[in-house]
Amino acid sequence: MRVTGSTQNLGVMGWPIAHSFSPAMQNAAIEQAGVDAVYTAFAVEPTMLPLAVAGLRALHFRGWNVTIPHKQAIMNDLDEIDEDAAAIGAVNTVVNDGGVLKGYNTDVLGFLGGLRDAGFDPAEKEVIMLGAGGAARAALWGLMKSHAMRVTLAVRHPEKAEALIDDFAERASMLGTRLKAIHWSSMDFEGAFAHADLVVNVTPLGMTPAVDNKPPVDWRSAKPGAFAYDIIYTPAETRFLHEAAALGHPTLNGEDMLVLQGAASFHLWFGKDADTGVMKTVLREQLEAASFSSHVQD
Repeated sequence: MRVTGSTQNLGVMGWPIAHSFSPAMQNAAIEQAGVDAVYTAFAVEPTMLPLAVAGLRALHFRGWNVTIPHKQAIMNDLDEIDEDAAAIGAVNTVVNDGGVLKGYNTDVLGFLGGLRDAGFDPAEKEVIMLGAGGAARAALWGLMKSHAMRVTLAVRHPEKAEALIDDFAERASMLGTRLKAIHWSSMDFEGAFAHADLVVNVTPLGMTPAVDNKPPVDWRSAKPGAFAYDIIYTPAETRFLHEAAALGHPTLNGEDMLVLQGAASFHLWFGKDADTGVMKTVLREQLEAASFSSHVQD
C-alpha cells in the first residue's frame, strides 16, 4: 500500500481499540478495490471524544467507524444523523463530506444482510431476541423494518427490555410489529420459544473465553426448522449454536454481520461495493491468529 499526500484517511475510534479487526478488513477491501486510502485505529478516551472528532474534521478525514464506548456520545458532535442511527440511538459510521459530519448505523444492515444471505426473511415471522443491551437496538430495529410479526424480548431483567420497547413503541406500531418483554425463566418464555421462527442471541453469553455459557434455551422444545442466530463470532460456533445445529436447526454466527456492516461503511465512504469475500477471509485469518495467540499465552 503506497501512501501519498492525496491518500484519504479513515479509521475506527474506541476505548480500548487494540482488539479491533476493522483495520485488517478495511485495508484488505481498500487494496482490492484499488482505492487510494488507508484505515487505522484510534484509541480515544471518553473525555477526549469531542476533541478527537474536531481533530478528525480539521484533518479532513474521509470518515471513520465508531465502537464502544462512543456510539451514543458521538451523536452530540455530528452535524447530521441518518434515520437508522436516529432510531437505534447510536452511530457506528461517520462520513465527512466537505467538513459536514453525518452519522450512520450500519450494524442494522450487517444484521439483516447476514440473515438475507442465509436465506431467512423475518417478514411475518415470530422472533425471540435474547437480551436487551446495546446490540439489541440495531437487531430490533432491523427486525421491525423487515416487518417481523412479533419480537419477544426474553431477558433476565424485564424492566430493561420494557424500557427498550418504550423507545421503539411508536415505530413498532407504524411498522406493524408487536413487541413484548418477558423473563427468560418464565412459563411465557417456554410458550414463545416453542412458536418462534427465529431465535437471536444478542447477549455476550458463550463468548470467548467463557465458551461454556449460553442463554437458558432448550432446543429440544423449539419449533422444527427454527433459525438460530448468534451475533457472537468468537468462537465461530457457540454452545447456543452447537446445540441448535445438533438438532438440525439452521444456524448463523456474527461473522457475516461484522463483515457486512464494514462493507456498508465502505460503500458510504467510497460509493462502491467492498469485496466481502476478501474481508471475510482476512477476518477469519485474524480470528485464527488471535485464538492461537490466546492459547500460547494460556
